[in-house]
Amino acid sequence: MTATAMPLPLSALSWLLSALVGASPTPSAPAAVADNPEGEAYFGETHIHTAYSFDAFLGGARLDPDGAYRFARGETVEVSGQRFRLRRPLDWAAVTDHAEYLGEMETVLQSDSPGHGNAAVQELLGLQTMADREKWYLDFQRRNRSGTPGHLPFWQGPASTAAAWQRSVEATARHDQPGVFSTLAAYEWTAAPGGANLHRNVIFRDLTVPTTVMSALDIPREEGLWRWLAALEPQGVQALAIPHNSNASKGLMFATVDSQGAPMTAAYARLRARFEPLIEMMQVKGNSEVHRAFWGGDEFADFENADSIGRFGGRSLQRQNFVRAGLIQGLAERQRLGVNPFQYGFVGGTDNHNGTPGNTAEDNFMAGSHGAADATVELRRTATIEGWITARDTNPGALTGVWATSNTRRAIWEALKRRESFATSGTRLQVRVFAGDGFPADLPSRRDMVAVARRLGGVPMGAELPTLAPGQSPQLLVWARKDPDGADLERIQVIKGWVDGAGQPHERIVNVVTSNGAPVLAGLWRDPSFDPRQNALYYVRVLERPTPRWSTLDARRAGLPLLKDVPSMVRERAWSSPIWVVGRGR
Repeated sequence: MTATAMPLPLSALSWLLSALVGASPTPSAPAAVADNPEGEAYFGETHIHTAYSFDAFLGGARLDPDGAYRFARGETVEVSGQRFRLRRPLDWAAVTDHAEYLGEMETVLQSDSPGHGNAAVQELLGLQTMADREKWYLDFQRRNRSGTPGHLPFWQGPASTAAAWQRSVEATARHDQPGVFSTLAAYEWTAAPGGANLHRNVIFRDLTVPTTVMSALDIPREEGLWRWLAALEPQGVQALAIPHNSNASKGLMFATVDSQGAPMTAAYARLRARFEPLIEMMQVKGNSEVHRAFWGGDEFADFENADSIGRFGGRSLQRQNFVRAGLIQGLAERQRLGVNPFQYGFVGGTDNHNGTPGNTAEDNFMAGSHGAADATVELRRTATIEGWITARDTNPGALTGVWATSNTRRAIWEALKRRESFATSGTRLQVRVFAGDGFPADLPSRRDMVAVARRLGGVPMGAELPTLAPGQSPQLLVWARKDPDGADLERIQVIKGWVDGAGQPHERIVNVVTSNGAPVLAGLWRDPSFDPRQNALYYVRVLERPTPRWSTLDARRAGLPLLKDVPSMVRERAWSSPIWVVGRGR
């Protein structure tokens, strides 16, 4: 293939499917690891970019997937001339480099690859100034966000993309250590029609994976991605897709129409629900739960709102961009179609473009998250990142916790698939929720709490509560434990969403347990206004006591005044995946 190879058209998708279904590499039998049927909380990363992501490379990232996994396991790495390490290694991680231009990066990073001597490749390797980097980045943006996105001129064809993907899978295989550290093969599909963020992180169940990956250059909209994943399943490939940054989706993430603008159908809703059990609640570019502009009655809605997103790229802040609104809209769609397309559990990620997964501590943000764009205190106070958010509006990112039976690739993925997951704003606090009826009053304080809740028919976060008998109402068991290195816990809240008979959305926030600061909070709450005819959902939000924001710590270290347009303190938090109750006859 020459250096001027064109992107593969969608008409060639059938050919691609026949080429992609081979497993690579052949999975080996996992080492024996004892299961804990009650589950343990394991913290990990679902969204990280290395030098194999074109935009990350432009920013100065030089860690590859091997380097990212080494950092996740606690090794020291160098970023923007500074040496960093995690104080506490992660339990698991997935490297999610962009599929778009993955082949181009194989050509750039591997000196023996075809096309490496291309003049444009050598220019890329020699970039020194921010102006030169920005010139390349603007060209990348134009190509990726146009109506007809295309490859860079030096792309060497599908074989180069497959080679880069193979390297990522091999790194995933090398660093997996069952019982100690789990790795998941993954990548990011980065569709941005009209600049709207409709990105998905695709995470595979095991190492039975396609021999290459589909990007938004091959499959421009989400329905095509789901159909491709469905076509892989007969070959033993299982995957899920996680949407992220709904806060920048221009009203499209939770739209009630398909990509062609036609009203959503039950078939569309079923396909979406089949492959998208989760959504990213928070990352470097903001918190997508709620925004204070639209949730004035929620006193804690002013958390990492990333206001500047609404000032760039034709984006505007819209209520329908946010997860809580999307979840409740899903209830209305369930009422209308019989299927909930937005039945999402929660994960958190960083979207860090330095190759440093899980670097979420507010006091370990000295190299920022996007290479040269925010590598210094001054840049973090003044710069704009990727043309759509100010650096001061970013945050170190979020983490995903899963309640899994073991720290193994299969158990972690299965916990994600069944939505027994929770997102945190970077802290490692744990949260657990069961819903049922007839829990004893002393259950929150019992050591066998989980076993008793299950024995009494309680369902965990991420599940549907079976239809209750007449006169019953959902009873929630809520529990949280602080991060050993974090602040004490202040409260556990239940957020209820429901739709009435006319399909109108409603929500309510309840403080179930409060404290001036405690290492563990737990309690029982019964919904006093439950209507068995209505579709409803419940999720839990746990809040820590306030601590200094990264920007405050930056200012203190540099002897500078505090920034006036961002909070000086943050209230770290966790969000449990919801539990759904399906109304009778719905």
